[in-house]
Amino acid sequence: MTKKILVYAECRDGRLRRVAFEALAAARLLAGEDGEVHAVLAGAGPAEAEALAARGADVVHAADDPALAVYTPEVYAAALSAAFCSLKPQALLLGHTAAGRELAPRLAAAFGAGHIADVTAVQAAHDGGEAVFTRPLYAGKAYERRRFAPGVPWVVTIRPNNMPPASPSEKQGTVQALAFEVPPLYTSVRSIVRRTSGQIDLAEADIVVSGGRGVRSAAGFEPLQQLAEALGGAVGASRAACDAGYCDYALQIGQTGKTVTPQLYIACGISGAIQHLAGMSGSRTIVAINKDPDAPIFGVADYGIVGDLFEVVPLLTSEFRKQRPSSAG
Repeated sequence: MTKKILVYAECRDGRLRRVAFEALAAARLLAGEDGEVHAVLAGAGPAEAEALAARGADVVHAADDPALAVYTPEVYAAALSAAFCSLKPQALLLGHTAAGRELAPRLAAAFGAGHIADVTAVQAAHDGGEAVFTRPLYAGKAYERRRFAPGVPWVVTIRPNNMPPASPSEKQGTVQALAFEVPPLYTSVRSIVRRTSGQIDLAEADIVVSGGRGVRSAAGFEPLQQLAEALGGAVGASRAACDAGYCDYALQIGQTGKTVTPQLYIACGISGAIQHLAGMSGSRTIVAINKDPDAPIFGVADYGIVGDLFEVVPLLTSEFRKQRPSSAG
């Protein structure tokens, strides 16, 4: 039986998010070369549909309705449900984003499907076995490997930045319209206020420069912002910095904030509380800057600098700007 995998190709401001391509790659892995990968695109233009078709989606189901202009869970769930009921795929993959975390359990309950969230690795089985999904436990201190019970569909959310995105494919997929009925709305969005306008999405950033209580004030984030700009990265914060009013909670990284897995994480003035480590310990390389040589953050750091961040960070920024003069602004 040909495997059929459905992907929700999430967009932001009408542009495909990187996690959409990561989910697409995971879908191809699960489907195998002989299987079918379908993608649902909602609220985006033909260029995004063609991009999906060029990167491994056999069929892109493009939903187009004014109600999709702004994300609301009822409408997006209706579009995905229409595709799911029509295709009857073995699995639906979504990014483990705010929208994905909202839609996945809703759809799993509607389909009577099993649900595994926050998956960081997928091991496919094309020899009659069962696919295995890896996800973190206990704030990243342990990992578990899970399988679905046979006979039920799957709904899986993929943590951003943990799998390679789909590469351009020699085979070009097709694009077709997706018909669905807009349901009665229980919520409506009257306006959107973006507090991180102009910045790279923290969850998908390759480089994150994060500040803790050691920045001492809102102005203390300025050198961190300059370093992030020099590196082409995003700025994050610990909960302590947010609670102190140094920055907005939209930047919070940790167990009750965002989870990031960048290639490079620079922790500035962050002690390394367990709550914060839960959100960043999966980073590929961790650099810690702290005046306290006994700070717990050094226990997880690959490189540690014992010193005043207000001296160290500007020096790093200056050196990186020499290497990347075009990014110095």
